[in-house]
Amino acid sequence: MATGFVGRKSELALLTKRLDLARASGSGVAVAIRGRHQAGKSRLAQEFCDAAGVPYLYYTAAKGASPLAAVRGFVAEVRESALARSASQAGRDLTDHAVSGWPDAFRLLAAALPDSPSVVVLDELPWLAEQDPVFDGALQATWDRLLSQRPVLLLLVGSDLAAMERLTAGQDGLDTLDALDTPDTPGALGAHADSLLLGPLNPAEVGAALHLSPADAIDAHLVSGGLPGIVRAWPAGQPALEFAEGQCEDPASPLFCVPETALLTELPAPDAARGVIEAVGGGSRTHAAIAAEAGSRTAAIPSGTLSPLLGRLIAEKRVLAIDEPLSTRGGKPALYRLADSSLGFYLEIGRAAQERARRGRPVSAVALVRRRWDAWRARSAEVVVREALSRAAAALPWPEAAAVGGWWTRTFETVIGIVGADRSPGARTVYYAGAITWLGRPFGDADLGALCRDAPFVPGFDPATGGLMAVSLGGFSGDAASRLAVRWGPDEVVAAYPA
Repeated sequence: MATGFVGRKSELALLTKRLDLARASGSGVAVAIRGRHQAGKSRLAQEFCDAAGVPYLYYTAAKGASPLAAVRGFVAEVRESALARSASQAGRDLTDHAVSGWPDAFRLLAAALPDSPSVVVLDELPWLAEQDPVFDGALQATWDRLLSQRPVLLLLVGSDLAAMERLTAGQDGLDTLDALDTPDTPGALGAHADSLLLGPLNPAEVGAALHLSPADAIDAHLVSGGLPGIVRAWPAGQPALEFAEGQCEDPASPLFCVPETALLTELPAPDAARGVIEAVGGGSRTHAAIAAEAGSRTAAIPSGTLSPLLGRLIAEKRVLAIDEPLSTRGGKPALYRLADSSLGFYLEIGRAAQERARRGRPVSAVALVRRRWDAWRARSAEVVVREALSRAAAALPWPEAAAVGGWWTRTFETVIGIVGADRSPGARTVYYAGAITWLGRPFGDADLGALCRDAPFVPGFDPATGGLMAVSLGGFSGDAASRLAVRWGPDEVVAAYPA
């Protein structure tokens, strides 16, 4: 199994950089660590605290706790933390601070902070804000007047992406790791407030953690969604299909429970949003198909209801993603997909296998997994492949092709798996077209013939100047091995991601 802390080298380095900034400036620095459930936010914060070598406070909110209980819990953590021990050694007595609410609690925290660097972690920040309307204002005021005057790194951690964005407003454009290299960016907590959006582990990180070959690393990434909660339960060196089959004897396996918990956390009620997620997870990807599948037996969901709901699930919840045909001329239909491949595996395969396991039928569960595996893997790998091509654009014959997507006709009679262009949506130039074959067989002459026939249908692609390429799990055969400008396999896909 993957032991210890998995990946996150860049994130740890950037948090260290922020602590160094607090040390050098003598002023506080705040970073909001956002990410979906089970992305590893809390573990990242704890690993950083352990490695930083400075006094720290780590407080985790309890969902549904009363404001009084939350304040008492926070005060207890402050008085038992290394910060309190440091304050005591410096001759500062924290026992005489009366605490009746968050303003008093944060003043106690300020009194505990040393003149040397320290770290304070507030985990599950949205829960604190929803418990007590005073919390947000109290934190803001104390930060402005007291906390920011000390060399403290304040880490605000939360899974509710929309709520975290509201609580840390003013940080537009700071969703990437590179943003943390830009100091003095105004935010909700002053001049040094930054936002770190923590995504899943990438295929290279998963492969390194589990000691897998590139092909198996991609499979493991797809099944786990790159979520550390699943990766940590994965035996080292075990291929994904073998792992999934082995979990069919355990209905409480993280393979099933992590995405199940994420779904319940994001959408606890079986309402229209839950129905839309279920529809997309079941294979309905167009607006019309989702409306019909998620509607009632008598009527589809009206467009005026579905469109805003889809927008919310994409922009706020980040549960869905949308793919549009990539070309120099706009196309339809847009296709919706689950943003988390582990949730996709669960809804399409895992949940049915889990139900069989609960009924004591692991053999039937294994048969179901095997029956659905190839088709699910082939569809899911497309996202990983396109992202890899986008990352590796500078090393390809078409370095300007930073946008990579697919293209299809309205009736799906013609589908091109890979299109490389200068931008998306609304490309100015299409540089190459290609195909993805992820079924374990070589990309052969028939595949090449289909690509040569269909690629010219992509608006903006010129066969005289544009290139042809393919990505294949099973290698290449026949003329395909020599007539393609670029041939990629699993090794190249994984190498495009930072390990």
